[in-house]
Amino acid sequence: MSDLRELYQEVILDHTKKPRNKRPMPDATGHSDGMNPLCGDKATVYVKVEDGRVVDVSFEGQGCSISTASASMMTEAVRGKTPAEVDALFERFHALVTAPPDQAGRDAAPELGKLAVFAGVCEFPVRVKCASLAWHTLKAALAGNGTPVSTE
Repeated sequence: MSDLRELYQEVILDHTKKPRNKRPMPDATGHSDGMNPLCGDKATVYVKVEDGRVVDVSFEGQGCSISTASASMMTEAVRGKTPAEVDALFERFHALVTAPPDQAGRDAAPELGKLAVFAGVCEFPVRVKCASLAWHTLKAALAGNGTPVSTE
């Protein structure tokens, strides 16, 4: 196994064992619930937007290591961004995890930063929904309509 792949596994395990921003947010300006019916992963994402920027974001839920790590890293990546910047980051992340396996990580945008650790997810199509659940749920939270999200 390459050193890079080992590093990626360590980052994912760290965020799984010690998820960042895993907490309720009573003063959220938006929140949404998401579920991956295929495996049972569940997430609630809370977001607080002030002056056109995400000033706080958190999540609660239960899921596999990919789902938990993705939610944790997402909360760190989107803080301080505008909703439009969050949407653009979502699109780049989604392109990364849905790339053809022979392209895994090859075109990872530099702005993905640590999120590039999810490049290998594209090799396991069933895991794409695990990695993207929190992101889809965040989009719904930012839309403010409270509509539950399903990856199916």
